[in-house]
Amino acid sequence: MVRRRTVDEHAGRIAALVGPTLARYETEVVPLAAALGRVTSEPIVTAGPMPPFRNAQMDGYAARAADLRRTPVVLPVDGVLPAAAATARSLEPGHLLKVMTGAPVPDGADCVVPIEQTLEEDGGVRILRGVEAGAFVREAGSDALPGTAVVPAHTHLAPRRIAAAAAAGVAEVAVRRRPRVAVIATGAEVVAPGAPLSLGQVHDVNGVTLAALVEEAGAVVVLVDRTSDDAAAFEQALLRAVAEADLVLTAGGVSKGDFEVVRQVLEPLGADVTEIAMQPGGPQGSASVRGVPIVCLPGNPVSAQVSFAVFLRPLLRGAVGLPPIHAVPMPLAAAVHSPQGKRQWLRGVVKDGAVSPLGGPGSHLVVAMAAAEVLIDVPADTDFIGAGSTVSVLPL
Repeated sequence: MVRRRTVDEHAGRIAALVGPTLARYETEVVPLAAALGRVTSEPIVTAGPMPPFRNAQMDGYAARAADLRRTPVVLPVDGVLPAAAATARSLEPGHLLKVMTGAPVPDGADCVVPIEQTLEEDGGVRILRGVEAGAFVREAGSDALPGTAVVPAHTHLAPRRIAAAAAAGVAEVAVRRRPRVAVIATGAEVVAPGAPLSLGQVHDVNGVTLAALVEEAGAVVVLVDRTSDDAAAFEQALLRAVAEADLVLTAGGVSKGDFEVVRQVLEPLGADVTEIAMQPGGPQGSASVRGVPIVCLPGNPVSAQVSFAVFLRPLLRGAVGLPPIHAVPMPLAAAVHSPQGKRQWLRGVVKDGAVSPLGGPGSHLVVAMAAAEVLIDVPADTDFIGAGSTVSVLPL
């Protein structure tokens, strides 16, 4: 009996094939508005102080704290400063200037009295309660001094970090280039989602799903193609894909049937097509065409999704600088059975700190997969794990 390759062995082969391509940590510059979810390759540095000038923290009256030692007190008001005040103002002793939130605090003022602590009167404004020097004044550079890295290198650009870059006046950012990935779904029985089904036909799950998984992992999809079991048609699709992509994923066509088009085209080119000791996801393959790595996934939709999570998601996330998704230990809420000799990836849901299997082991159960939150990793040498036992759980 031919020994099946283990999951770890196959993961190593895929990493060796794909890794050198993904390890080209190239940088590209993108507009800040298009940088959501990207990872910085250089720090984002502010050229000036943040905020750039001393300004009012809230609507109120710029004042001198020394004039407010005895309250209530009525003081004259010398005008209003809006947030967009273009001209610097000075404050005379014993006077006030009305300021809006964000307005420059005038020279001579050392505090802002919130408008809620005042009353307008003929001839001025009554200050009901005084404040200390520095109150409600945002000093220039109090958020960041010039030359501060407001977002470090190798940082995921979440919305709050884009906000910091915008406040620093940055219009473009240097980020990790996203690997370009092409997806080819195969099978004469596969038709576009939404198309009417004839006998023997199924909707294409793998094309749209793998594209979504690629995008979620931080890469960019440059092509999604669908081919029949015709070798010439698949070969043309493959050539289109390698012309555009850094990595090509195929789905289907690597089993032992009569119409395994991926195997038929790629094996003469030196492809490695084999069985992996895992369920779902047994038939797998890999190749290189014109210097572009090809990873061949099974055609059953759950098998393809599980295989992506196990073999490809860590590599793509690492290439763009996203943090790894680690497996975590968790107790089983219910016992599980597993075929010995194959590493099982059961779909599961988490409740009250424990994980429960969901659905059966079938690789066609896409509805159960949709409801799953995790994969339960059952070792190949195990055929039974009792409730309450600790298992390794991989988040989806």
